[in-house]
Amino acid sequence: MAPRTLLPWLCCVGLSFPCLLLGEDKPTPKPSGPQTDGAFHKVILEADRDLDGDGKIDDVIADPMEIAVAEDGRVFFIERLGVLKVWNPKTKATTVAATLPVFHELEDGLLGIALDPKFSRNHWIYLFYSSPETGTDPATGKTGENRVARFTLKGDTLDLASEKILLRVATQREQCCHSAGSLAFDAQGNLYASTGDNTHPGESDGYTPVDERPGRGPWNAQKSAANANDLRGKILRIHPEPDGTATIPAGNLFPKGTPNTRPEIYVMGNRNPFRITVDQRTGFLYWGEVGPDAGGPNESRGPAGFDEVNQARKAGNFGWPFFAGDNRPYRRYDFETRKSGEAWDPAHPLNESRLNTGPKELPPAQPAFIWYPYSASTRFPMVKSGGRTAMAGPVYYFNERLKSPTKLPREFDHTLFIYEWSRNWILAVHLDDHNEIARTEKGALRIEPFCEHMTFMRPMDMELGPDGCLYVLENGTAWNGNRDTQLVRIEHHAP
Repeated sequence: MAPRTLLPWLCCVGLSFPCLLLGEDKPTPKPSGPQTDGAFHKVILEADRDLDGDGKIDDVIADPMEIAVAEDGRVFFIERLGVLKVWNPKTKATTVAATLPVFHELEDGLLGIALDPKFSRNHWIYLFYSSPETGTDPATGKTGENRVARFTLKGDTLDLASEKILLRVATQREQCCHSAGSLAFDAQGNLYASTGDNTHPGESDGYTPVDERPGRGPWNAQKSAANANDLRGKILRIHPEPDGTATIPAGNLFPKGTPNTRPEIYVMGNRNPFRITVDQRTGFLYWGEVGPDAGGPNESRGPAGFDEVNQARKAGNFGWPFFAGDNRPYRRYDFETRKSGEAWDPAHPLNESRLNTGPKELPPAQPAFIWYPYSASTRFPMVKSGGRTAMAGPVYYFNERLKSPTKLPREFDHTLFIYEWSRNWILAVHLDDHNEIARTEKGALRIEPFCEHMTFMRPMDMELGPDGCLYVLENGTAWNGNRDTQLVRIEHHAP
């Protein structure tokens, strides 16, 4: 196997570490930590292993991104280089369902997957992927873009000819970063798709990238995240139709026909909404927002970098690149003169950039649900400290009628699971009757470690299965070239 190169999406997802270029493939040892925690057991469904008996661990799961669990127990998962795989519970084996041609440099590739709510009948799979074009083709005029498309599964094989493109997201490929690409459905059959701000954070000193100098568009998030006429730096919401088209559901941020806006936008003001989920009962949208890199606040620039877990009860603007965390404002900054100006106002944010093609006046900014810096958080101490890559997992409801001996117990009824790629933890965020974070009798936030005595290896995605178990895709212990990537199921075995 050829030497592995840098995992591109890892460079600028808000981590405190520099980009690393690793060399030749080397097996990564399995972690020595326990894989059980009381009544909870981690069951390995698929993992890197020695396939050909040569004594070397083979890359069974390479550069994994997102998973989807079907009602029949099959687990579909994607790899960034364009591979869709399916694990079958009957055979306990994994097969390749398709290999899509994708552009997989920068942070692009095959990024997101969701199964249609009626998948057991129509066999439709939705994928978020980057088209393979690297620039504009002079013969066809086609330009590289990110797409959300529907495909039909036949058996365990994806019919690539069945593709129906529902969304096209224009993107610049001059520089990285932030593609996001997570997909999720709500109970009404609306499809949500997250998009990154497509902006390089370089030369912003970890603060807001609003470089207005000529030729610096890739370094300016006002063109995307703060632009109501652009699909980047957003969470989009559409309704897939049976004929392969998409309509706009009521309640998005800008009603259809609003001048210089895109009606697909549900949430704007995002940097890198890397993982999203929808509470199937309330319809509330949750996501992990990977934030900027400033190690501390600066009076002339703005706040320290924060990662966020957000809750949207309705469409809204979540502030990037003008605000971070609980609406802490950045200051306007002239990259030419290196002088700071006034702070943006979260109640009346203005996008005055020359690159803005949408309205100058934006909706009021919404504060984060949970936010934390590199250092220890005084408000949310349970998140600990270190690198930052916030992820939002599913909301669990205990179902007494579900005939599953391994489902999560009642104590996690109405709980949001969040997880951290960098810090290797999963937290249970208990929600109250108002869908706020529940509190103990003494007033402390009920955010607790989940299976803290288990070993997690950079959790990449997490979904609930029809059996009430958590399915987790683990990226592996190293940055790159891992040989301990795993697809696992976390079961609860009641005494």
